[in-house]
Amino acid sequence: MTDYVVPPPAISAVPIMGSSQLFPVRRIFCVGRNYAEHAIEMGSDPTREPPFYFTKPADALVINDGDMPYPSMSKSLHYEMELVVAIGTGGVNIAVADALKHAWGYCAGLDMTRRDIQNEAKKTGRPWDMGKGFDHSAPMGALVPAAGIDPARGLIELKVNGKVVQSSDLSKLIWSVPEVISNLSHLVRLAPGDLIMTGTPEGVAAVVKGDLLEGVVAGVGTVRTRIV
Repeated sequence: MTDYVVPPPAISAVPIMGSSQLFPVRRIFCVGRNYAEHAIEMGSDPTREPPFYFTKPADALVINDGDMPYPSMSKSLHYEMELVVAIGTGGVNIAVADALKHAWGYCAGLDMTRRDIQNEAKKTGRPWDMGKGFDHSAPMGALVPAAGIDPARGLIELKVNGKVVQSSDLSKLIWSVPEVISNLSHLVRLAPGDLIMTGTPEGVAAVVKGDLLEGVVAGVGTVRTRIV
């Protein structure tokens, strides 16, 4: 038995729809500005520049419709509704044609963002970590197995307090799901347990305490959290 000097961290995991089993999470990668309209609203060029990534810690997950505490040091908490890919088979330098074979499943997720902190980091050329990778910044719904799911198209939508604030289609991704998996695998060796948040459509805005966020990816599932 290994003798650790402090208790080892608990394994973060995402529930699986209709099952008592869990998907253990190793790392969370996020694709930046992967819908043209969102790139434009963030002041960027929506052309197919190479994808870029940031990360969130695995323990940033909020699952089972849990509440999300409003984060400290911010007055501008933004939602970003996304399709999430769960990697079941690892690999490096994966070909685009083979990429979907590495997906175990999919879920709906929210990339919650301290926009004021992120914007300040952009201005000063500093990392985005504290704008993106803070505690409770990754609410996610239950995973569904990849078989039979086409991540190339389908409604992606978010409501805040019952009002639609984001509504688009996965077909509008600048870099498709297999292209993202392939590209990322050329930068790091993907491993079972990795999650990839694939980007958000236009319509991002701030939320406040008490707001209820309810998102859906058609054919995949839902994500729900209340800001407290």
